[in-house]
Amino acid sequence: MAVFREGDSGPKVKALQKQLKKRGFNPGVIDGDFGPGTEAAVMAFQKSEGLLADGIVGPRTQKDLGLGGRAAPPSAIAEVSVKIVSKMFPFTPMDNIKRHLPAVLDGLVERDLGEKPMILMALATIRAETEGFEPISEGRSRYNTSPGGHPFDLYDHRRDLGNQGDGDGDRFKGRGFIQLTGRANYKTHGEAVGLGQQLIKNPDLANDSVIAARLLSSFLKNKEQAVKRALLEGDLRSARRYVNGGSHGLDRFMEAFQIGDRLMA
Repeated sequence: MAVFREGDSGPKVKALQKQLKKRGFNPGVIDGDFGPGTEAAVMAFQKSEGLLADGIVGPRTQKDLGLGGRAAPPSAIAEVSVKIVSKMFPFTPMDNIKRHLPAVLDGLVERDLGEKPMILMALATIRAETEGFEPISEGRSRYNTSPGGHPFDLYDHRRDLGNQGDGDGDRFKGRGFIQLTGRANYKTHGEAVGLGQQLIKNPDLANDSVIAARLLSSFLKNKEQAVKRALLEGDLRSARRYVNGGSHGLDRFMEAFQIGDRLMA
């Protein structure tokens, strides 16, 4: 499926302009030239539909405008290899990458996150959170455990995490590839990947490779538009913050993302 952007022209651009106007987003003169007016109308439509407002009319925008079929966005999954990922993870055992990469890629495919920016976002997130490329549990630190306190007591009463009191901090500590943290996230994303209440009842499931990969993709899908906007602007710091909420692992995240960006066509 063709992609249209400013500077393009022809009958298909004219059809695009007509459809934009029909949907209430006036591009100006219907002349078949994709100029600033058409771009502004496209961006307004994209914002209205919750799409990435980049002014580029790709498969998703065409589908939502009623111009295309059910074509999926272009996928870069086939370009991801163990060799490329190993260069993004220079300190990680190759066997870990070979063991877990298929599950991670399958999880991205399930959530329609096969475009290059989101693949790199997922892999760079793993580098920042669990550099060994395997799902693990969060370790104790001064940020989650008070001096002399029981493990993860500083998380116990974190309302922003949905925790409800003593024991919840340890029960719903960070796990998996993305270090999913807090009762609320375990509930939301456990349900989103088809586990119902199982993840609440058995939080250690978040360290199962396949489940961890699905949770990673579910979390990124939830942040997809904000992350894509940041990546479109080249703002890796903000993209990282949308996932982590801070700057933890930012250097590793940025390094992995930039290496992968160079190596993937």
